[in-house]
Amino acid sequence: MFEGKQPIQWSKVAQSVGLPARENCGGCHFYGGGGDGVKHGDLDSSLIHPDKKLDVHMDEAGPNMACTNCHVTKKHIWTGSRYDVIAKDTEGTGKPGERRDVATCESCHSATPHPVSSLANIKLNNHVDRVACQTCHIPTIARGGVATKTDWDWRTAGKTKDGEGYKEKNYTQGNGEHRATYKSIKGNFKYGENLVPHYGWFDGQMIYTTIDTVFDPSSGPVDINRYTGSADDENSRIWPFKQMHTFQPYDKGYNTLVYMHLWGDDQDAYWGNYDFGNAIKAGMEKNNLPYSGEHGFVETYSYWPITHMVAPKEDALACDECHAKEGRLKDLEGFYLPGSDPGDGIGRWLDIIGLLAVAGTLLGVLGHGLIRFVFNKARKQS
Repeated sequence: MFEGKQPIQWSKVAQSVGLPARENCGGCHFYGGGGDGVKHGDLDSSLIHPDKKLDVHMDEAGPNMACTNCHVTKKHIWTGSRYDVIAKDTEGTGKPGERRDVATCESCHSATPHPVSSLANIKLNNHVDRVACQTCHIPTIARGGVATKTDWDWRTAGKTKDGEGYKEKNYTQGNGEHRATYKSIKGNFKYGENLVPHYGWFDGQMIYTTIDTVFDPSSGPVDINRYTGSADDENSRIWPFKQMHTFQPYDKGYNTLVYMHLWGDDQDAYWGNYDFGNAIKAGMEKNNLPYSGEHGFVETYSYWPITHMVAPKEDALACDECHAKEGRLKDLEGFYLPGSDPGDGIGRWLDIIGLLAVAGTLLGVLGHGLIRFVFNKARKQS
């Protein structure tokens, strides 16, 4: 034992054990991808002490829920894994008043979450089978003052000043902190806050581009992870995603992604000599993979399902934010969305029929009321 070093008080350690708080889990998950809020867009350090506006569940002055309230575990198998997503939970709650041990909105709020107290709420409940709760109740991401990375361009990496690498911090995020927009070791970055998510049909499955996946770089951007689902699939819902745009190195001979040897004391480490060729060659050899000797850069996208930063109900999306010609879902295909651009096809006739149905219902109600008024008046006179 080192002189002057006090022994660990194991009894005090044992008596200090408790359930993990948000900062415990967030120590890794808030900083995934190389910095605060970089990776997910809905997980960052602003959730350590959030208010209701940022997240109704984690609101420090309200429910103050920890990660483990939803991400429960049995034998260290955690619910809510991004590798085992439940995109459509049709079971809802368990026993009366008791949630099921799955990290879904329905496990607490049921598959009919809106109180049946109005026609509007009844219609909202009718959306649940095709629209994820997160789509309406997380209107924007990265809104706690911490920016999320939206673009990363490796092509510009390797610049030096006076022979040394450098940083540029030209983005000031909402909480006043400055973020790096350029690093010699990584290239250029862009960030965003209060971002409208990307939307897509999602069935819970992701297709991953791995080091063995061969692609055609001339056919357009490569999806690093691609979500699956469609309007024709009853198990798919419209989900929100963070979309990340990147330019990254690839093997021009084999048309695959590459491993790079980034750091170390040897001459091949990229974060020492800024030589992509040597760094890729060393990285591929270390993993016993072939390298053609020629690298280039390919445009890529990646997608992260959004499920945190649930806003208060008064901030949920209004109907016309989706049901509009230029609404949030304008890029989704394969289904008819009332209120969107009907064009000259079946959508136009559906809109006309819908309007006629509404007008007919209104006329029917008014006519019924008028008839009752006339007969009541005649009865009183007689």
